[in-house]
Amino acid sequence: MVKFLKPNKAVIILQGRFAGRKAVIVKNFDDGTRERAYGHCLVAGISKYPKKVIRKDSAKKTAKKSRVKAFIKMVNYNHIMPTRYTLDVDLKDVVSPDVLQSRDKKVTAAKAVKAKFEERFKTGKNRWFFSKLSFPLHMLVSYTQTSMT
Repeated sequence: MVKFLKPNKAVIILQGRFAGRKAVIVKNFDDGTRERAYGHCLVAGISKYPKKVIRKDSAKKTAKKSRVKAFIKMVNYNHIMPTRYTLDVDLKDVVSPDVLQSRDKKVTAAKAVKAKFEERFKTGKNRWFFSKLSFPLHMLVSYTQTSMT
């Protein structure tokens, strides 16, 4: 079977607190681990998207609207939907599975991911990744559940 869930692949989270949010696979575990015996991956995503910037906004307001909030999470393969997009952002040095062990490590890693995402957003690359989904999530979840069976 062809493995298409690879690092730097953009995915959409389907279940849980961050349902409907876009994320990037940092590391995948196809065979599982001792704690999680199923296929899963470590993802870093956007929990709060940047707002729309207009020309008449001041520099201060533009900077505030361009903020991104990031999250880091281990996700089951069944709870993500892969997209055709990839992000050439190097998050391996910032995010690793041991970051999730303590809260302060996770917070500092999320801040580093936020900085990388904001830098990517300001350069104007991967515009699709930084926009909200334009349709209701429940339609997406029901579509993926019917297509898998």
